[in-house]
Amino acid sequence: MKTKDPHDPETAGTRERIVRTASRLMQRQGYEGTGIKQISVEAGATLGSVYHFFPGGKQELGTAAVRLGDEEFAEILAEALDAEPDPAEALLALTASLADGLRASDWLDGCPVTSTVVGTAHSAPGVQTAAAEAFARWRAVVARRLLAAGYPETDAEELAHTVIATLEGAELAAQVARSTTPLDTAGRHLARLLASYR
Repeated sequence: MKTKDPHDPETAGTRERIVRTASRLMQRQGYEGTGIKQISVEAGATLGSVYHFFPGGKQELGTAAVRLGDEEFAEILAEALDAEPDPAEALLALTASLADGLRASDWLDGCPVTSTVVGTAHSAPGVQTAAAEAFARWRAVVARRLLAAGYPETDAEELAHTVIATLEGAELAAQVARSTTPLDTAGRHLARLLASYR
């Protein structure tokens, strides 16, 4: 029997499709509410393929899904912060963009990391660890941008914690309320906060 080459485009495409499907489903249904069978069906992959790529089962797949969400949001965050010379203005633009995306998804697509990780502390420690790493990476993206803009190191690191915690909370609140108000308000207040440290 011929083994699959992980560098083969078809093989790589199947794995990526499985991870992206898992990320989307867990973003909408949470980790506990998403089953391997549903992921395989919606990804157009056999259960055997899912277990071939993820022999550790759902926890390994959930961890990969969180890492994908981590990478994607880190890129969005970096691009938004680099698009404006003033980090305060960049955060206003970012929260507006997040609000637009959430509304366009009919309030379904909040943060893929937070949605997946809630309730997994004991059942899926690998997912929990990947989420903690995601938040740390996002804080580092914000802190680097603030340092580049001239904020002192301690302020940059503490403000980065506040920015990420506020964005996460505001996105969840916007999703629950089916309203952009929490994100709009968070953007304005984060901008004022950053401006007050200049």
